[in-house]
Amino acid sequence: MDQRPLRRSIARVTTATSFGWAMAQLDVTIVNVALPRIATDLHASVAGLQWVVDAYALSFAVLLLSMGYLGDRLGSRKVYLGGMALFGIASMLCGCATDIAWLIAGRALQGVGAAAMLPCSLALLNHATAHEHTTRARAIGWWTAVGSISIAAGPIIGGLLMSVTSWRSIFFVNVPVCVVGAWFALLVPETERHVQHKHFDLRGQWLAILAITGLTTAVIEAHPLGWTHPVVLACAATALLAGPLFVWVESRSPAPMLPLHFFKMPGFSAAVVYGMVMNLTYYGIVFLLSLYLQRVHGYSALRTGLAYLPLTATFFGVNVFSGWLVSRTGARLPMLLGALIDCAGFALFLLLGADSPYLLMLPAFALLPCGMGLGVPAMTTTVLSSVAKQASGTASGVLNSARQAAGAIGVAVFGALVGDSDSHIVAGLHLSALISVVLLLSIAMLALRYIAPVLIARHDKFDAVDY
Repeated sequence: MDQRPLRRSIARVTTATSFGWAMAQLDVTIVNVALPRIATDLHASVAGLQWVVDAYALSFAVLLLSMGYLGDRLGSRKVYLGGMALFGIASMLCGCATDIAWLIAGRALQGVGAAAMLPCSLALLNHATAHEHTTRARAIGWWTAVGSISIAAGPIIGGLLMSVTSWRSIFFVNVPVCVVGAWFALLVPETERHVQHKHFDLRGQWLAILAITGLTTAVIEAHPLGWTHPVVLACAATALLAGPLFVWVESRSPAPMLPLHFFKMPGFSAAVVYGMVMNLTYYGIVFLLSLYLQRVHGYSALRTGLAYLPLTATFFGVNVFSGWLVSRTGARLPMLLGALIDCAGFALFLLLGADSPYLLMLPAFALLPCGMGLGVPAMTTTVLSSVAKQASGTASGVLNSARQAAGAIGVAVFGALVGDSDSHIVAGLHLSALISVVLLLSIAMLALRYIAPVLIARHDKFDAVDY
C-alpha cells in the first residue's frame, strides 16, 4: 500500500500545528533580552519585569487544562484558530503599551491565546498519527524541535529586532505569523469531538487560577514588600487553600478539567513531574542569564541574543534524534540522559563570576539544549501514549499546564534570589544553578524508576472513562 499520501498528510499537520506551538514558545523567551530596555522606557522595577514574563506564563498555565478540555469537546482546530486570532490581537496591544500595567495586561491576554493553541496543536498532531506509535514518536520529535528552537531563538530574534528598531517590534512581528499560521491550520481536518459530558468545570478553573497565581504573586512580591506584608500573606494563604480545594473539587466533578485517574499511571505522573522540573530550571535560569549578560557584563540586547546561539543550533538536531531514539528504545533512556546532561550544564554555571569570559559559559549553553532536546520529546510521547486519543487534548493540557506553571514559578523564585541589586546577580545565579542540579538529579532517578524502557501501548480502556 502506498504510504506517500499518509506521509504528506502527517507532514501537513505537523507544519500547521508547529506555527502555533512555535509562537507560544517564542514569546516565553523573546521578551528576556528586551527587559532592560522595557525597564528604562516604562520605568519598571525587577518585580515589574518578572510580571512581564510571568503574566504570560501564568495565564498560559492556568488555562491550558480548560483549553485542552474545550478542544476535545468543540474540535481542536476550531479552538486552535480562535487562540491564534487572540494571540495576534494581544500582540498588537503589547506593542502599543504606554506603561508597565498595560504591557502586563497584554502579556496575560497573549497567554490566553497561547493556552488555546498549545494543547490543540498537539491534539491535532496526535489524531493524525494515532495509527502507529513509531510515526507518532517521530512526528512529536519534529514538533518539539520547532518549539525548542523557538524557545532558544527567542533571545536571538529579540536582539536582532531591537538592534534595528524598538522593543515593540518583538510583539508586532507576531501578527503576520498568526495570519500565515491560520491559513495553514485551515488545511488540517478537524478532530472528532468527545461530548460525553457537556458540563464545564468552572469551579476547578477558578481554583486553579487562584492557586497558581497566588503562589507566584507571593514569591515575586515577597522581596520588595517582605514576607510579612499583608498582600504576600494573603496570596500565600490563597494558594495554600485553593490548591487542596482544587484537588477535592476535581475528584468529585463529573467532567474534571484535571482527570485525576490519569495520575494512577506511574509513567504519566513521572513524565509530568519531569516536564515541570525541566521548565522551572530552564525558564528561571534564562531570566537570570539575561540580567547577568546585560547588567553584569554590559552586553547589548543584540549581543545577548547572539550569546544564546549555541542553544538554538543544538536544539533542532537533538529533538529530531530523540524522536528517532524513542521509536527504538522507548522513553526511559532519552529522559534519563536528558536529565543528567542538563544537570552537568547547570553545574557549570557554578563556575561563573562577575568577570568570567563568554567561553566559560559556552559549554553550559551547549549542554542545556542537549538535555532538554533529548528528554522533552520522550516525556511528551509518554504522556500521549498513556491515554486514549479522544483525551489527547486534555492530557496535553495537563502536561503543559504543569510545565508552564513551573516555568512561571522558576522565574519568580530565581528572580527573588537576585532582587533589585545588580551586585546580587552572580550569587543568585549560583544558588539557582545549585537548586537546579538537585532537582534534575531527582527527576533522573524518577525516570529510571517509573518510565517504561519501551514504548507503551495506548490505553484505549480510558475511552469509556468519564474524564
